[in-house]
Amino acid sequence: MPKSKRAKVVHLSKTEKKGKEHTVKLFAAVREAAEKYQYIFVFAVENMRNTYLKDVRSEFSDSRMFFGKTKVMAKALGSTAEDEHLPGLGKLSEHLTGSVGLLCTNRTPEAVLEYFENYSEIDFARAGVQATRTFTVPEGVVYSRGGEIEKEQDVALPHSLEVTVRKRGMPTRLEKGKVIVDQDYTVCTEGETLNSHQTALLKLFGVATAEFRVEVKAYYSAAAEDVTIVEPNGKMEEG
Repeated sequence: MPKSKRAKVVHLSKTEKKGKEHTVKLFAAVREAAEKYQYIFVFAVENMRNTYLKDVRSEFSDSRMFFGKTKVMAKALGSTAEDEHLPGLGKLSEHLTGSVGLLCTNRTPEAVLEYFENYSEIDFARAGVQATRTFTVPEGVVYSRGGEIEKEQDVALPHSLEVTVRKRGMPTRLEKGKVIVDQDYTVCTEGETLNSHQTALLKLFGVATAEFRVEVKAYYSAAAEDVTIVEPNGKMEEG
C-alpha cells in the first residue's frame, strides 16, 4: 500500500540550510566585489519596482549590484575599524538602513551620480504610499481619463465599468448608457495615504503618480580609502 503524502515528514533544517546558504553566498559575493571594484555606492530606492531595477542592473552590466539583506551586506563590509574588510570601508555600513542596495563599479562617481540624477520612471501608485497630488473627477458624464484631458479628446467611460467604479467608492449611476457622477468626486488628496480603492481608480483613469528614483547616499573610494556622503542636492562631502 502506497504511503500517504500527508504522513510525509518534512525536515525544516533543509529550508534553514537554504537560507543560510544564500546568506553565505551574499556575504562572499559582496566581499569579492569590494576587492574587485574601485568604488562602492550605497543607493536608496523610492517607489520600488522590480522592472525598473532590472533596467538599472542592465545599464550597469559591467558592475555588481546587490539589493536587500542589509545586515548581511553591512557585516560583509564591516562596521568598525577592527572588522572592516578594507581600510576606511566601515564608515559605509552606517548608510545601509532602509530600502537600500550596493553598487560596486569602476565608473567614476561623477558618471554614476549624473546617471541616477537623470533617471526616473513614472508608474501607478500602490496602496500605502502618500498621494503626490489631488485628483478629482468632475461632475456629469465620467470620461475615461477622468477630466485629465479635454472632453473633445476623450471618450466616455464604458457603461460596463460603472459597477466597478461604484464598488471602488465613486457614487456613480447609469443614465441612458452613460456613467454619471452628480457632483465632483475627489479620488485622492495630496499628502493622504492611499488605499487599494483609490489606487485602483487612479490606474483605471490612467493617472500615474509614483516616481521610481534611485538616490545615492554615499560611496567608498578604494584609492582614497574613505567614504564620501552625497547630499540630496548632489553635493558631496567627505565622510
